[in-house]
Amino acid sequence: MKDAFQVAAVQMVSGTTLGRNLDEAGRLIGQAAAGGARLVGLPEYFCLMGKKDTDKLGIAENPGDGPIQSFLSDMASQHGIWLSCGSIPLVSPDAGRVFNTQLIFDPHGKQVARYDKVHLFSFTRGVENYDEARGIVPGETVSTFESPLAKVGLSICYDLRFPELYRAMGAVDLILVPSAFTYTTGQAHWEILLRARAIENQCYVLAPAQGGVHENGRRTWGHSMLIDPWGDIVNVLPEHAGVVSGTIDPIRLQEVRQSLPALTHRIL
Repeated sequence: MKDAFQVAAVQMVSGTTLGRNLDEAGRLIGQAAAGGARLVGLPEYFCLMGKKDTDKLGIAENPGDGPIQSFLSDMASQHGIWLSCGSIPLVSPDAGRVFNTQLIFDPHGKQVARYDKVHLFSFTRGVENYDEARGIVPGETVSTFESPLAKVGLSICYDLRFPELYRAMGAVDLILVPSAFTYTTGQAHWEILLRARAIENQCYVLAPAQGGVHENGRRTWGHSMLIDPWGDIVNVLPEHAGVVSGTIDPIRLQEVRQSLPALTHRIL
């Protein structure tokens, strides 16, 4: 059995300037690592919450090349941690759109996993209007990675509403859900959906989020949290920048799965 280890979710209120966002992320990653976290997750689009949807095109990077990816690699190696970037824009075959991509870096700064967001958010209510397909190319594959710490499944934000994605991961110890949930949808569904994914997959869920009022006027829900395999909230940060930490305990995973062996009862 693997040993217990600490994880941390970084919550941010990212702005419209890449450099300032990287500085803030670096500060919070350092805080998480100093607190003992061996795996740290950033929120969706930690690097930029632009004034326009097209702003992300201006900072999109080719895979393996660019200042954002260099920053992430440096942070992982400097602190000796596993680091999830939350998501960053990567160049796609469509010149007018990008991939919304989660990258994982190991403690040596090497990129070891990639997941392109599959499900693209669309929501209209009153003055609120979002359609990610205008600027993002959807991914097509499920992604997990094995580390000495745990088997981890990757997802991003709106994916949370699609349980079939998580079933396709197989048995994982931890699911990452970096997000920038809107205040409206987050208030209604964020906690419910996160706890459901933890309960039905009998694993931990770490959800780093954007949380506050951004320079572009958008308000995100926040409530970054860690949830255990029984669906209990281990720790949560309602709003504003900060760090949420907790322990991934293999004994807790085993106890839940043995007492209620739902994963072995699957038929479909």
